[in-house]
Amino acid sequence: MWVFDATPLIYLAKADALTLARVLDGRRVVPEPVYEEVVEAGIREGYPDARRIERAVDDGSFEVVGADEGSTTERLRRDPNLSGADVAVLALAYAHDGTAVMDETHGRTVASIEGIPTRGTAYVVLLAATEGEVGVADARTVIDRMIEEGWYCAPNVYARIVRKLESIEP
Repeated sequence: MWVFDATPLIYLAKADALTLARVLDGRRVVPEPVYEEVVEAGIREGYPDARRIERAVDDGSFEVVGADEGSTTERLRRDPNLSGADVAVLALAYAHDGTAVMDETHGRTVASIEGIPTRGTAYVVLLAATEGEVGVADARTVIDRMIEEGWYCAPNVYARIVRKLESIEP
């Protein structure tokens, strides 16, 4: 199970590249708090990417699921640096032996402490290129478009992404 946080959904949507997530084997889920944040609030505020995410849910690319309410959720809620959406992503991934798809450093650090595997937005794009779902040039365009839209990527990380893309055999 792949449990998506807001940032990967938003920036893949801004780059019109949500279909790349289909390369991930298994269920691709969005916890209800994340859906409320990125789709429902996004539509109210007029963000076009919110409609793209809504359509991706409607077409079955992603599944909206209720948040897990176990002891992990209670423990994670005590961290003032985690949003409710972050807690939902991490708790759901933990409860289902899934992978949290998130970019935020603090969330990824907490996931590491909790033993929850994580992957980021760039991983999805790189995997799609590696699997031949998207060409290398198009994958780089997606990364560049996400950055133009405000996705944060440190220069050294961007350089590693580009090197990885260049190493993919056509």
